[in-house]
Amino acid sequence: MDALKPQDPSHIGTHTVLARLGAGGMGRVYLGRSPGGRLVAIKVIRDEITDHPEALTRFRREVETARAVRSAYTANLIDASLDAAPYWLATEYVAGPTLAKAVAEHGPLPPETCLGLFAALAEGLAAVHAHGVTHRDLKPQNVILAAQGPQLIDFGIARGAGQTALTDAGFVPGTPGFTAPEVLLRNEVGPSADVFALGATLAYAATGRAPFGSGDPNGVSYRAVHEAVDLAGVAPELGALIEACAAKDAATRPGLAEVIARCGVRTALVEDPVYAGFAAQGEATPQMPPTPARRPVAPPVGPHDLPTVGPAPYGPSGYTPTELAARPSRGPSRRRTMAVAVGLVVGVSAAAALVLTQRGDGKDPARGRASASAQATATRSATGKGGPPAYAGDDIDRTFWQSSTAQCQLPTEEHAPADFMTSVSDPDDPAKSGERLILDRRVKIGIRSNGYASSAGAHAPYYVTVSVKPPHSIDPSTGKPAAGVFTPNVTLGYTSKPVDLYGGDATSWKYLTYPDDFRSWHPNGKQSWPAIPLTNDPGDWTVEWHHIRTPHDYSSIMCGGFTVK
Repeated sequence: MDALKPQDPSHIGTHTVLARLGAGGMGRVYLGRSPGGRLVAIKVIRDEITDHPEALTRFRREVETARAVRSAYTANLIDASLDAAPYWLATEYVAGPTLAKAVAEHGPLPPETCLGLFAALAEGLAAVHAHGVTHRDLKPQNVILAAQGPQLIDFGIARGAGQTALTDAGFVPGTPGFTAPEVLLRNEVGPSADVFALGATLAYAATGRAPFGSGDPNGVSYRAVHEAVDLAGVAPELGALIEACAAKDAATRPGLAEVIARCGVRTALVEDPVYAGFAAQGEATPQMPPTPARRPVAPPVGPHDLPTVGPAPYGPSGYTPTELAARPSRGPSRRRTMAVAVGLVVGVSAAAALVLTQRGDGKDPARGRASASAQATATRSATGKGGPPAYAGDDIDRTFWQSSTAQCQLPTEEHAPADFMTSVSDPDDPAKSGERLILDRRVKIGIRSNGYASSAGAHAPYYVTVSVKPPHSIDPSTGKPAAGVFTPNVTLGYTSKPVDLYGGDATSWKYLTYPDDFRSWHPNGKQSWPAIPLTNDPGDWTVEWHHIRTPHDYSSIMCGGFTVK
């Protein structure tokens, strides 16, 4: 739980906002208080995806799921606003640490506690399945160890049996290491996939380790499809049950009733001393962090009003909920968002390279200059001492390039500076350039400032990292797509060292060459792997430019692509 930021709302609907609880792919979650004094958890959909039809459909589905599933193992829906932005839902607040946090801080759970938790979660999933709903993203982060028993949370990608899949381009539902092989290979989602995730979740609880290792998400997913779950050191009876649930063949996994029976529970989980110790952390009324000073705000006048707190800088602190009043152009936001189709403004430079230029909102040059100045201020604040981030962490990115239609799809998270230009060309044959560039060895990628916004004054550093992504998931042991498994690539890809757009001669091109200047980074920043040769994965590759503030806080500002023959 974190203190509110000055840009956070004081009310959402009729609920008073008390603190920040966290953030996810679709939005930010707040702790709130209902008019009658009940604590609620309020999820507000991200402002930048409110215009995306599939994102809204998914959010509405989450509300419908929360409304339909009434179980002792899920938080009940309290209120929601689905008619107009800002879109939000409020559920009862469940206190307690997540399973992920409990294990990370205290180590693996003893076998007896694991079996009790196994049975309780299986019972909870059975209750969810009884409503015709599959969770699709069960993992340690989505299990709260509450005083009344474990609670399943985050049904953002849950799906009813009669509903069609909502799948963004290249997006596979779930989390690497907890997603079943049939989902990864064929996007076949059903109750048995939840059983696989249950087994993987208990493997983590019993070992304190990721069930299929860590590192590159592609490698993790490959191991989930082809290798056994990590059960080193696990008690035989518990290990056998986990192994059965995490079987590669969905047809051989036990049903939830069998899982419960094999756990052999004889006492209530809440009476288990280890579980009770975790649950006790959430029993007391949460201590609210201090609330920052904010300008006076009138109380809400209707059940779905979100008052405006005035323009606030969009910076590394994260998402700013939608304001009802007119607001300036969107600034940087957190990385993990839904894919949104955008158009590209395309031009050709004197060197015949592919050049893409964005000028603020595309209409008013003066407004573009003001936006660039505001972003420079935000960058100065975000980078602290002014030094560049050392690398770009690999957060999930659900984008792809279709060279046949010249369409680049990505989450539009931030307007590029008004003077931002890019190029993609063949370093071995400069005549090869353009939006349908075909390559076989290397690609030359450039950025520059064209001086358009120079009248805005001196620029603070504006660090840009470039990512280059092959079309398919790559087996890290071979550097090529897994044999016979050509699944869409859902990672950021290989990234360059951050470059200051305004460093040196700001109006000169700054070039990077793939694969020489690109690597794939471990989230801890201590390990990295070289980029694969282009010829390892023929097809349509994606290039993205990102404004980077820290290794895990960056925003997409533009994209392009090329084809490898």
